[in-house]
Amino acid sequence: MTLLQSSSVNRQQSTRTVGRRFQSVIIMVITFLLLSGIGARLAYLQLITGIQNRELADKNRIRLIPKQPVRGNIFDRKGKILASNNLSHSVFIWPIARKSGDWPHTLKRLSQILNIPEAEIKKRLEKAGYNSTSLLRIARGINPAQITALKEYSNELEGVEVDIEALRTYPNGETAAHILGYTGEMNDEELTKRKDDGYRLGDVIGQMGVEAAFEKELRGDWGGQQVEVDGKGRVQKILGEKLAKGGEDVHLTLDLELQQAAEKALGNQKGALVAIDPKNGAVLAMVSAPAFDPNIFSKRITAATWKQLQSKDHPFVNRALRVFPPASTFKIVTTTAGLESGKFTPDTILNTYASLNIGGVVFADWNHAGFGPLGFVGAMAMSSDTFFYQVGRSVGGPTLIDWTRKYGFGQKTGIELSSEDLPGLVADDAWKRKRFYQEWTVGDTVNMSIGQGFLQTTPLQVAVMFAVPANGGYRVKPHLLKDNEESKSWRVSLEMKPETIKILRDGLRSVVAGGTGKALNVTTIPPAAGKSGTAEAPPGLSHAWFGAYAPYDKPKIVVVAFAEHSGGGGGKVAAPIVLQVLEAYFKQNQPAQPSGDKPAEKKKEE
Repeated sequence: MTLLQSSSVNRQQSTRTVGRRFQSVIIMVITFLLLSGIGARLAYLQLITGIQNRELADKNRIRLIPKQPVRGNIFDRKGKILASNNLSHSVFIWPIARKSGDWPHTLKRLSQILNIPEAEIKKRLEKAGYNSTSLLRIARGINPAQITALKEYSNELEGVEVDIEALRTYPNGETAAHILGYTGEMNDEELTKRKDDGYRLGDVIGQMGVEAAFEKELRGDWGGQQVEVDGKGRVQKILGEKLAKGGEDVHLTLDLELQQAAEKALGNQKGALVAIDPKNGAVLAMVSAPAFDPNIFSKRITAATWKQLQSKDHPFVNRALRVFPPASTFKIVTTTAGLESGKFTPDTILNTYASLNIGGVVFADWNHAGFGPLGFVGAMAMSSDTFFYQVGRSVGGPTLIDWTRKYGFGQKTGIELSSEDLPGLVADDAWKRKRFYQEWTVGDTVNMSIGQGFLQTTPLQVAVMFAVPANGGYRVKPHLLKDNEESKSWRVSLEMKPETIKILRDGLRSVVAGGTGKALNVTTIPPAAGKSGTAEAPPGLSHAWFGAYAPYDKPKIVVVAFAEHSGGGGGKVAAPIVLQVLEAYFKQNQPAQPSGDKPAEKKKEE
């Protein structure tokens, strides 16, 4: 019995110790696996996603505050300011400062204060992204009442900030609006095009005129601060800063005083006026009426305001770069083609008539009576249509078309403005066959000889035409950027005969001395030369043209006025406009009076 019991006890004791020898091993394995898992996770977080996690952490405490550069100024040729910048208050939101679900009430309050549709603000926020760390501008140039309201409701406007930045301003209002253009925030389409050039959402860019043409020079380089903030968005530390680089100033050939005089001369007449230096094509003035105030675009402009502006006879259209039939001003080209062709001489005399029957079509003279025998100078003075019908018919379409193109018609002048999107039209046989399935006729040439028919030109192109006889036979390239290049860099010779240039000059002088341009035959300006034009413009009233240069022997300025649907003749409607501009120009450009010496006393008779 004793032996059996002893054996049973030993068995029980042996059963209780089964596996104990492996218990520590198992614990060690489990511990190892746990530690390995934790280590692997730490390694993953540190090595694999460490950079990403650090970026996420930085986004929660690091903010990028971009600083837009101050846009360069725009000056006229004498250093007078045309466009500058004023400090103003703008409203920004910081997307990452709030959770997406916390923004609706804030946006609603902002909408009420800023008078901006809530949907519009929300769209901009979503475009930037709720996790964006950059400030997003939603309003510029806010008024004092709005600033006060934003402070009063600051407890409801977490993530909203008011900051000071430069606002584009045009101190002369509507003056030179079509030349200067305006600035405005980029839309989505513009941002897509310019993103690779460093532009960002909310950037302000030149939208028209010089502002757009010289955007690269005027813009400058962005700067900004990288700052560390606390949970409430308060700046704790500046981590780094890059100073914004202001844009370059741009100096134009424009003369502010002359520009203002030209706009006053054109007044309420819908149309355009261009004044250039005939030696090199520098634009001294360019007017288009009606105009607009570019300052309205420095702040947010609503769709309703834009629609209202557009309804007023298209004020954003630069009529100096729009096309119209040049009428009798074009007789400069017809005279050139006739004399250069060799079919006419400076001494040619032609009979003029009440009308001519050409190809079964009656072409009348403007006075319905004719002027009797005339030479080129007399025909220019009286603007005889039947004289130039005969010249055009004789030289033929191809020759007349060729000289028309040499004068620069049918092609862009090359001026820096992007609004010059129309080259005009110099039709020919190929164009007519393609457009109307008809061949070019002698009637088309006759019509073209007096600046009618299919011919379409811009007031700027017409000014370039007048510069040719004024400067002795060179076609100039009109430009707005002032520089010190010699005049020969801006012009090309048309290689005309000296006799042709003399006839042109004598003819244009005779227009003012005793022809259709007698309105300029006054003592308030030096002796001038010019040409009138009255263009048919069915079904409305006719267009009036007048181009002139002065002094006629040593021209310093070319002025072309265009009165759209004025209903009057060029000599009566457009010539007085040109006269006012010439008077303003020579008033401020009078030659210096000799000083010092007293006049000699008259010797007494002995």
